[in-house]
Amino acid sequence: MVRILLVASTHEVEELVKKAIESDASAELLLTARSGKDAVRMTGELLPDIVAVELCPSGDDSAKTVREIMISAPTPVVMLASRDGSQLGTASAQALEAGALAVIPAPGAHGTALDAPAIEKFLSTVKAMSQVKIVRQWRQKDHGSKDRTVPAANAAIGIVAIAASTGGPAALRSILKEISADFPVPILIVQHMSNGFIDGVAASLDATVPPTVKVARNGELLRPGTVYFAPDNYQLGVSGRSRLRISDDAPVNGFKPSGSYLFGSIARVFKGESLAVILTGMGDDGTEGLRSLRVAGGKAIAQDEKSSVVFGMPKSAIGAGLVDLVLPLESIAENITAIARGRREIRFYQVGWT
Repeated sequence: MVRILLVASTHEVEELVKKAIESDASAELLLTARSGKDAVRMTGELLPDIVAVELCPSGDDSAKTVREIMISAPTPVVMLASRDGSQLGTASAQALEAGALAVIPAPGAHGTALDAPAIEKFLSTVKAMSQVKIVRQWRQKDHGSKDRTVPAANAAIGIVAIAASTGGPAALRSILKEISADFPVPILIVQHMSNGFIDGVAASLDATVPPTVKVARNGELLRPGTVYFAPDNYQLGVSGRSRLRISDDAPVNGFKPSGSYLFGSIARVFKGESLAVILTGMGDDGTEGLRSLRVAGGKAIAQDEKSSVVFGMPKSAIGAGLVDLVLPLESIAENITAIARGRREIRFYQVGWT
């Protein structure tokens, strides 16, 4: 039985969620909180398996609620979007960075009947996310505004590619805030998430981390010190050493965009000058692409189990023997920078997990 606490500000979302949960004997709606303060208190008192929070357009209240839950009563949290993602991009980015695991559509209805496929997807996602291990967060000081400088050159590698899924937005922020604006090579990212929200994630990061962050465009020049996110429903790769390639190619093992597609693309072009990073996430996306990268002579880093929200993607890559370094999240940025700049003072960690 999955015990769910709902945080909803609108009657419509509350009724839809209630009906969806009532249709499944293995799910239980505990109560509905009407405010962030009540949500934090009720999470600590009721100890639900998961908290489903309606995403507010302003974003501030939603993110604050998530952050306080993660500090006071760490519990898996998913955000429920009741409108088009383009209207909620910034709000979703703030909530994900605060610790929410995913943004999913609220269960919908066609007239008076519930949308069965939407309900099935809603319930299956909630159940899966309720099993995710959550680590308590601590209050952090603001790192200040970004300071862009002129990019440097002469890197030991030519490109960095990152793949992430569940827990990725927060992990990416943790890494990118430690990457300088003069980072010598471009960084390409595949982040699995619901359609319509990647623009908001990119915009939020661009405003608060040193590198330039944007959603990639086909044919765009690759620039050092710039981070490019794969757009919704397109594969991200490179066309030669100087330009991005956005493709409508088929999904790879069900993923589009796919980390494996990205890793394979950079391996074909940059060969031994490629660096791949595989972060927290469910499933095994990225592993197949790392096989090509390994053959080409590239390097690979995986996030360790302790710092991963979900250890699926890193574990798959490590288990396949395709990773050079297994690192805690807080050490990934310094190692990426050291490798990119050709320095030797890299902190090595044993490849494996406990």
